Amino acid sequence: MIEDPELEALRAVTKSDNEAIKHILGTRRFSEGSVSEARAGLKGVPPQPILDHGITKTIPVPGGEIALRMFIPTNPRGVYLHLHGGGWVIGSAFERDPKLSAVASNTNSVVISVEYRLAPEFPFPTALDDCEAAAQWVLENSEEEWGVRGLVVGGESAGGHLSATTALRIRDRLGVPDRLVGLNLVYGVFDLSMTPSQLSGHDLPLIPTETMRWFYEHFLQGGEDPKDPKISPLYADLKGLPPSLITVGTNDPLLDDSLFMAARLRSAGCDVTLDIYPEGIHAFTVFPGAAGEIANDRADNFITSCWDRSEQAL
Repeated sequence: MIEDPELEALRAVTKSDNEAIKHILGTRRFSEGSVSEARAGLKGVPPQPILDHGITKTIPVPGGEIALRMFIPTNPRGVYLHLHGGGWVIGSAFERDPKLSAVASNTNSVVISVEYRLAPEFPFPTALDDCEAAAQWVLENSEEEWGVRGLVVGGESAGGHLSATTALRIRDRLGVPDRLVGLNLVYGVFDLSMTPSQLSGHDLPLIPTETMRWFYEHFLQGGEDPKDPKISPLYADLKGLPPSLITVGTNDPLLDDSLFMAARLRSAGCDVTLDIYPEGIHAFTVFPGAAGEIANDRADNFITSCWDRSEQAL
């Protein structure tokens, strides 16, 4: 066995941090209640204030409109399109203002978080359509609005899934794949037919196996095949996607999703960095803790490196 003192130290600290996170979360399981109870139970966990300098813009989407939550630095270098997590059922673009503001400042990015419509009221493919519409709006307006062309798409959990599907739609449907210069995939869901770690995650925090099934039941309501490449990006043709950073912890039911997605991206000839955090649980980057701080710093550095590469290519 290879021993790494720094990793072992991080493992020990993360175990302690996990206990604090479990105390914040309590024993709640989304699958044991209604959708409204799940949304109320997770709202503001951990608590985040709404910041005055955030901007909200409404854009049209098929069948309605959605809000974009924006943070705009003084001299932006590109746009980071953020897609929040929550199993396509819970969560909001308005619940992470301090984090989004910090990313904008740290990376000189216009940060835009998408308030995509949620299941079960709006099942598949609404969330995918909304995120595509947001990406299209950015691609059509970023040069005039902020003088930038580059786009990085990223998100956590279900937001990682939506980031991958949005990247594929940019490549295949929007006709400007060169504008997408990076993907930040944070403990994403890439196989909705359930990977081995999802199937064996009955005792893991936040999203055990039963909760993942609950999310899928609400999201996929039309008898869709979860292995359809339009639904599960793990089965899609990934050629031509931009450099990706994949982040996951070893105690996450979605661990295999990240491992398999990294392997598929590499086999497609894509540049991918896979960061695995010992003892990290699902959503560890959202909660206070050493591993989350390291992962968030690495994500900021990755976004900055995307702007460096895109500017050098001009």
